[in-house]
Amino acid sequence: MDPLNIIAHFYPDDTPLRRLLLHHSFQVRDKALELLRHPGRIGPEPDVALVTAGALLHDIGIRFCHAPGILCMGEQPYLAHGIIGARMLREYGEKNNLNLEPFARICERHTGSGLSAAEIRAGALPLPEQDFLPETPEEQLICLADKFFSKSGDMREKSLPHIRRSMLKFGQAPLARFDALCRTFGLQPEKCD
Repeated sequence: MDPLNIIAHFYPDDTPLRRLLLHHSFQVRDKALELLRHPGRIGPEPDVALVTAGALLHDIGIRFCHAPGILCMGEQPYLAHGIIGARMLREYGEKNNLNLEPFARICERHTGSGLSAAEIRAGALPLPEQDFLPETPEEQLICLADKFFSKSGDMREKSLPHIRRSMLKFGQAPLARFDALCRTFGLQPEKCD
């Protein structure tokens, strides 16, 4: 399974949106692979092939979302891009006899530091009311790596203090999950304040 072929299926033309998606996805992939080599990482060894392909596919659903600032001219709320991408991959996998479920789960679970059903309910977010929390090492790693890059602005890597300040806007629980992800992959968020 070549993730670039799947991206080409959904983004067949060389458009600014496709170039943006690829640029961001390669940034996330490279950061995830860098974090794998970080000293102090704890927990099970992630599957490198799954991380590599999953990072490239994690944002595949953006084309159907409305976020003109990042060239997305669809109709769905941007927050739904993960579940849209998961549905796209599941349908593509069924049609092509591929098991893309691990990649679909990465799509669903990379937003923020993951989203709980309680957070979705409390915020009246435009998502199904269920947990979308990263569980596997691969889901966790891509969720973390994604936080270092935005698809808007200069697209340069963000610092850990910048990310933490941004996460705090969503409350203590998302920040605590982010900090736990950092510690899992050998980063020390408590030294950022």
